[in-house]
Amino acid sequence: MPRPLGELEDSVMTRVWKWNRPVTVREVLEDLQQERSIAYTTVMTVLDNLHQKGWVRREAEGRAYRYEAVSTRAAYAAALMNDAWAQSDNPAAALVAFFGMMSEEQRLALRDAVRIVQGPETVEPATQRSAESAGSTGGSGSGAENPASATEGGGR
Repeated sequence: MPRPLGELEDSVMTRVWKWNRPVTVREVLEDLQQERSIAYTTVMTVLDNLHQKGWVRREAEGRAYRYEAVSTRAAYAAALMNDAWAQSDNPAAALVAFFGMMSEEQRLALRDAVRIVQGPETVEPATQRSAESAGSTGGSGSGAENPASATEGGGR
């Protein structure tokens, strides 16, 4: 499981992820120097460490290397969340607390993500049952027959 990146590692990886292409030490250095004073050898060492840790792959180009991210920032964030969740002695309570910290926008994004992961084959039957239930009750049902409809309206 990944350890959280250090501050400088995160600054370097942020650029590698944002640019989404192979980068040189010089490119990262020049961008970082807009924010702080930093040496070429420091950036080179950080990229070498990130390579050794498996965060970037590199390809020789002349006497230098070009570095490219192995995975996305989203995958990194997901791995950190999964690791934190796995360390809880009560995963359900940890999720409830985490969801309670979310903004409405984040909860909507979560809802969308769950739909994507479930795929249309698991979402459509619930929608179909809901439509059938509404048709059989004349549309006056409470929606309790479809748990998805109860969660969809909640928190908005």
